[in-house]
Amino acid sequence: MHLLDKIPLPMLIFITLALGLAPFIPQPHLLEKLSMLLDGTLSQPIDIFDLLMHSTPAILLVLKLVRMHKLKHHP
Repeated sequence: MHLLDKIPLPMLIFITLALGLAPFIPQPHLLEKLSMLLDGTLSQPIDIFDLLMHSTPAILLVLKLVRMHKLKHHP
């Protein structure tokens, strides 16, 4: 069994939303760090770590959804 198969989808969605949108005010870290990345100002180690921490659940969610789609169409 693949590791992604062991992670419940609802829990992964919740964690993705919680970490992706935290903190809600003034701006979610993920949006802030992605803006910094696009602007070329993402250079501090703490900012890079923050981007990785806040984006990891979203990356896992996308990978899980792609895997579920492939397994559904190619058993």
